[in-house]
Amino acid sequence: MTQKLSSALSRVRGPLAGRLLVGLLIALAIGAYSVVTTPAFILDPSNGALSRQSPAVTQPNFLPIIFRSFKPTQETVRFAVIGDYGSGSQAEADVATLVKSWEPELIITTGDNNYPDGESSTIDENIGQFYHEFIFPYLGGYGEGADVNRFFPSLGNHDWHTAGAQPYLDYFTLPGNERYYEFTWGPVHFFALDSDPDEPDGNDSSSAQAQWLQSQLAGSTAAWDVIYFHHSPYSSGAHGNKIWMQWPFKEWGAELVLSGHDHTYERIFRDGQVYVVNGLGGSSRYPFKTIVEGSQVRYNDDYGAMLVEASELQLSFQFINRANEVIDSYSLGGP
Repeated sequence: MTQKLSSALSRVRGPLAGRLLVGLLIALAIGAYSVVTTPAFILDPSNGALSRQSPAVTQPNFLPIIFRSFKPTQETVRFAVIGDYGSGSQAEADVATLVKSWEPELIITTGDNNYPDGESSTIDENIGQFYHEFIFPYLGGYGEGADVNRFFPSLGNHDWHTAGAQPYLDYFTLPGNERYYEFTWGPVHFFALDSDPDEPDGNDSSSAQAQWLQSQLAGSTAAWDVIYFHHSPYSSGAHGNKIWMQWPFKEWGAELVLSGHDHTYERIFRDGQVYVVNGLGGSSRYPFKTIVEGSQVRYNDDYGAMLVEASELQLSFQFINRANEVIDSYSLGGP
């Protein structure tokens, strides 16, 4: 290997040779000339797509350095949150355009992905039409999908209108049992729950699903634990509080709880926990009724979505409407 490097450098003259030599020495110093023990992304020359390399390479390999930014252990993440959106409407199209202008790394949803009845005949029109480039594998008819999945929905009551929520489960490829699941992206550990009464593993704080969440949160080492689902534990909107989802999220370790169901935006601070109702993704807009304890910000004038940015030290979010007006800003952590 040393002879090959020397031979190659001998054919390069001037400052370039020096820069190459310094670069190679730095690469060797940080371990590029070693067995690769974590997956790296490489370019497939046959189709131009990024694919995973073998998790162990027994020869010198410099690609892990080149593509290090693709590793999921990155220090920051930018993601969008949409809710109650899947109607195929102009409002949904406007929100999707807004969301994509932010160039988020991923999108999560607070449910009701496919109105009115969660049917297979409407799911691609309601979801893939606007967000296909975030979905993997994408088998619909609206264009190219993603190389890796960047769309992580949660189930809503309209998704359950079709027996077993089967079109939803067929359309998406998600972790775990796909109804509720967890994944980590950068400094954030995400937990998608199924708050619907039809959930086979239950939906109250003593259910099998809740026990799973408590166990997962106890083992989380991420800087931020974000919980999201459909039915809001607390809401000043038309649907009001859903008592069965008033789990001890704070006690179990969550920093942020996101939900939908009410087609409003509301930020609530209650018992030391930040709750956000985010249901203005494009379906319709609801009025506010009885204002709940801890309600700090309420908005229902137009459709919009949340933009969230997180580092190891701070998680900040904004609700932005489709006219690109910032309605609410809030931060956790930081100086």
